Amino acid sequence: MRSFAGASELTPSQLREAPVHWPRPSVLDVSIQALPGVGPKLAEAAAEAGLATVGDLLYRVPHSYRDRADVRDLASLEPGEEATVMVEVVGSQPRPFRKRGGLSILTAKVADESGSARATWFNQPWLADKLIPGTALLLVGSRDKRGLRVSAHEILATAGGEEGSPRTNTPARPQDSPPPLQRPADGVPPGIHTTGLVPVHSATEALKPQRIREWAWQACQWASNAIEGLPAEIRARRSLAGAGDAIRAAHFPENEDELATARERLAFEELFLHQAILATRKRTHRIARPAPRFGKPGEMVGRWIDSLPFELTRDQLGALDDVDADLDRGEPMQRLLMGEVGSGKTVVAVYAMLRALEAGFQAVLMAPTETLAEQHAITLGRLLAAEATPFALLSGATPAAVRKRALDQLASGELGLIVGTHALIEPTVRFARLGLSVVDEQHRFGVEQRRALDAKGVEGMAPHVLHMTATPIPRTLSLTAYGDLDTTALRQLPAGRMPVETSLVGEDERAGAYEFVRERLREGRQAFVVCPLVAESDKFPGKAAEVEAERLRLGELREFSVGVLHGQMPSAQKAEAMRAFAAGETDVLVATTVIEVGIDVANATVMVIEGAERFGVSQLHQLRGRVGRGEHASQCLLFAEEAGELARKRLRAVAGERDGFKLAEVDLGLRGEGEILGTRQHGLPRFAVASLPEDMAVLIAAREEILALLRSHGSLEDPALGPLLDAARRRFGAGAADPIPL
Repeated sequence: MRSFAGASELTPSQLREAPVHWPRPSVLDVSIQALPGVGPKLAEAAAEAGLATVGDLLYRVPHSYRDRADVRDLASLEPGEEATVMVEVVGSQPRPFRKRGGLSILTAKVADESGSARATWFNQPWLADKLIPGTALLLVGSRDKRGLRVSAHEILATAGGEEGSPRTNTPARPQDSPPPLQRPADGVPPGIHTTGLVPVHSATEALKPQRIREWAWQACQWASNAIEGLPAEIRARRSLAGAGDAIRAAHFPENEDELATARERLAFEELFLHQAILATRKRTHRIARPAPRFGKPGEMVGRWIDSLPFELTRDQLGALDDVDADLDRGEPMQRLLMGEVGSGKTVVAVYAMLRALEAGFQAVLMAPTETLAEQHAITLGRLLAAEATPFALLSGATPAAVRKRALDQLASGELGLIVGTHALIEPTVRFARLGLSVVDEQHRFGVEQRRALDAKGVEGMAPHVLHMTATPIPRTLSLTAYGDLDTTALRQLPAGRMPVETSLVGEDERAGAYEFVRERLREGRQAFVVCPLVAESDKFPGKAAEVEAERLRLGELREFSVGVLHGQMPSAQKAEAMRAFAAGETDVLVATTVIEVGIDVANATVMVIEGAERFGVSQLHQLRGRVGRGEHASQCLLFAEEAGELARKRLRAVAGERDGFKLAEVDLGLRGEGEILGTRQHGLPRFAVASLPEDMAVLIAAREEILALLRSHGSLEDPALGPLLDAARRRFGAGAADPIPL
């Protein structure tokens, strides 16, 4: 199936002798109704499954294959053995019947040259009209004492003519497209459904795998119209098959080697085209509008660094260098700062904001929740005390008078720095000279929310943007979901941070665990208890913060002060709960995941997490990062309720690994790239062929090829690169390369 490109120049005679093929990519945009037998109802069901066009079908490659290399004789089958047989319906036409409970059973007598057997289908009564005597079948099934129990079938030919011949009302095929599949006249099985390497396509309740296989077989005749997105030099150097050949072989490979060759080509192409989109998006965004130049760091920033009561880590100093380079380039900074829990991301963010103020611009820090915004305000007040830099806090809970004063000062330029929630993107919020935005936990904001903040920059200019996340992101995701951002990682912890010892605790060890908590409290330390729910629920069983707080006040922790904190509390109550805990007036804070980020109480050394199996790995790692922030040894105790094996693996991983970045890689391997940040709504890519992290080496190779093309051509729009970007946009959306502030 291989066809290779070449980098050498062809001779005139070679050019004359070369076969001519003019791909017509528009053929792949034709509705799936162009396939014989696909009417409006089936087309609607296919569209709901993401198969609206012939091209959609071609790029929906099988997710697995069944190896059924041999067609056996009926007489040779042993009891219990599954095999493929080629038979003919004999005897009278079958009729289905139903057993008690609604189970439909259809039986037909079938035979080959070696003998006969009774074939049985379950819950497929519609087959009765097709199984007329003389019908040729390929069956996959297992032999038992009653006959052949059928698990898959293919009708090769009926006694009255060919199975699957085109209907008279079939829509016209695309111009210049090949005719639909014709069954071999001699009755030899085509080998696409029940023999050899049988493809298994992703199906739905309305579309069975067999139907999608039949459509794919017909659509593969048009695969030669696929755009060849890989430049010829790369194809030749990497010995990659042609696009159409690879698509056909991926659907219906002759053998394992051909399948491997096809997958190698398609996986590389998919990652290559995605990297091309990310690189183009980054370049487009950067050249769309210039950004202010902040120049070199000045005296104000220098004084602030000297005033810090701690030494910056090597990683933090490197991050400051990255920020400095970005802020004096004239292009908008788009940098993702990802850091280990407690690694000092806020210090880097404050540095960037002070750089903006020093250069005569305004800066904003936007957080996804009121609790986190309030914690940032507390941290900024502490970090900026030496410089006495004024700032304001803006959220939905801000009093009207305070809000009006802050908005007036922002609009006039009197106020240079503001912290808040998504309230900052409301139309009433106007800046005089916004030069830099810091977006914390950026994956919790939608594209439109980030776009709205970006639009508040100085007219004709784009503000610099520093994104922050406390979720360590595996390299695979940083190169895909965040591949259009520059990244900086903070792995080092500040001096004095104590490692957190994490234990998975059984229910039979609960009494001993709470005795351990009481011992720490008697020593003067404090503790968190995290619950998965705010209040009890019939739909979602599990411990609720309000109920557990009251139980602990009357039970295991009755000699201590127990507070409660969750997201449904009024802002004033939340602020008071956090203040009391930070001041040491509360010994234990029972909370939900509202404390996941931003809470900084050095005296808290114990965290108990109830229903730990309900939380993701990154959540658990961030939660335990709320302890171990001082000089005392710290512990995190994980209580699981009814956890499956996958949940147990995640919990054991958290207990056994302290490095958040290594833990993120483990989590990626356990759950896949689509769930690392919680859901697929955060712009994470979904690949049809490539699989991460298994294809990490392919991803890196694809990225290196794109970077090399940019260095040598300056832009992926260069005509010398052929239809590269056209193929990329077709694969990942027509507007995929539009500038999107991330």
